Amino acid sequence: MNTTSNENINVGFVGAGTNTRVKHIPGFQALDNVTLYGVANRSRSSSSAVAGEYGIQNVFDDWQALIQSPEVDAICVGTWPYMHGTVTIAAIEAGKHVLTEARMAEDASDARAMLTASREHPELITQVVPSPFTLKVDQTIIDLINEGYLGNITAIEVRVAQNTFPDFEGPLLWRHNRDFSGYNIMTMGIWYEALLRWVGPATKVSAMTKVVVNQRVSDNGNLTAVSIPDHVDVICEMACGAQAHLGFSSITGLGATSEAWLFGTEGTLRLDGRTLTLSGGQRGDSELKEIPIEPAKQSEWRVEEEFVEAIRGIAPVTHTPFIEAIKYMEWTEAVTRSAQTGQVINLPL
Repeated sequence: MNTTSNENINVGFVGAGTNTRVKHIPGFQALDNVTLYGVANRSRSSSSAVAGEYGIQNVFDDWQALIQSPEVDAICVGTWPYMHGTVTIAAIEAGKHVLTEARMAEDASDARAMLTASREHPELITQVVPSPFTLKVDQTIIDLINEGYLGNITAIEVRVAQNTFPDFEGPLLWRHNRDFSGYNIMTMGIWYEALLRWVGPATKVSAMTKVVVNQRVSDNGNLTAVSIPDHVDVICEMACGAQAHLGFSSITGLGATSEAWLFGTEGTLRLDGRTLTLSGGQRGDSELKEIPIEPAKQSEWRVEEEFVEAIRGIAPVTHTPFIEAIKYMEWTEAVTRSAQTGQVINLPL
């Protein structure tokens, strides 16, 4: 159901980790007629701490009670990916609008279940927090492609490196734990989401992965096996006709900078992943030159505003509806399936 701009929207938070506290809570606080109604974190004490710090009105002992509260209109899901599907589906069934943190879910099956639930309740707004990394340059890249700057896209190269040597003494974080993170690996989903915006999806995936740091120290001090890769190479056939090579690593010390290249029959574009500087050149040029990004084309973080506008019927969700987020979930899973089996995986799954 949509509300008018004058009606108050009560938002509940299931999971209030770093990104929720840094981005989502301040984002909702900045909007008119939006109330931070309740929070259910992993413990009563942590929920109370967040509520006290950010002025959230109510503390709930468990997330189910928060979702079932008749006073709550919308839920912001800030848990780790393994809980996104469970919380999102329960919230939809309880009649709540849902904004869920990225990555969308732990696997493609979970993501599809979320989409099914949302389609059964089209009156509710559902949104996945988008990758914000390339928002500044997305529209410029899309426009250049549409204007024929590249001609036919032939090849894509994406290399993402943290420029760090293997950290064998580092702690076990939730991102290293497949039980919590699912098939999500490093920043793969973030960069593939950018490719989806620019050129569309992959149709075939072949991958090899490696786990270099295969043990980490858990909170209880025990060495725990790690199965999530820290070095990945992926070859894709893209629906647009290009072949793509994507590499991700957190163990390549002093390695190359993060960058994305789009090669075409008539031109080339390069995005510096650290400075978000875009450069390009066309047939006949001798070198790449920086391409200015017009301020009017630079998008910025407005996730919470877009979510609330969609609830009020002002504008639809563009970044990122469930149907689009599923595409990066399927691609991420295809990477793991290919690495495990040695086979080429066709998309969609």
